[in-house]
Amino acid sequence: VLVTGAGGSIGSEIVRQLLEQEPHKIILFDISEINLFNIERECQAIKSAKKLSTEIIPILGDIKNTRTLSALFKKYHINSVYHAAAYKHVPIVEDSNNAVQACENNILGTLNLALIAGNNHVDSFVMISTDKAVRPSNIMGASKRMAEMIIQSLNSRHQATKFSMVRFGNVINS
Repeated sequence: VLVTGAGGSIGSEIVRQLLEQEPHKIILFDISEINLFNIERECQAIKSAKKLSTEIIPILGDIKNTRTLSALFKKYHINSVYHAAAYKHVPIVEDSNNAVQACENNILGTLNLALIAGNNHVDSFVMISTDKAVRPSNIMGASKRMAEMIIQSLNSRHQATKFSMVRFGNVINS
């Protein structure tokens, strides 16, 4: 199982819940070294305390880097993807200095990841979206809505992969 944005608020909770199911391997993929370090340490502690056999694989990387993603899918023969990697903090994303990077990450990064997953015949791909994608009024919501549209369009192109998405709202402290 691959979890992108594994060290973030949503990704880390997905990882914790997946670990309870004891998959063969969980690949923790994150652009933030400190977030990746923290979730990997937490997973190792849970694994040790519960005597789990799941292999924890931390990978520092960027969903915009297609070479890294392609190599990752080829090396690990991934079955399922939970895509939580996103720039989602509205005040930062709305800043004119960050809007392009947010769109590149949320739209192009999602497209890269989804196409590579489909081309590698992943069984399931779940994109984590936001309630702000409903009639978006800001850059973050619009970029996530575009990513949703990409995911929806891929179901007809990649028969072997089931693409889906789920929307969350007000995640932190909810």
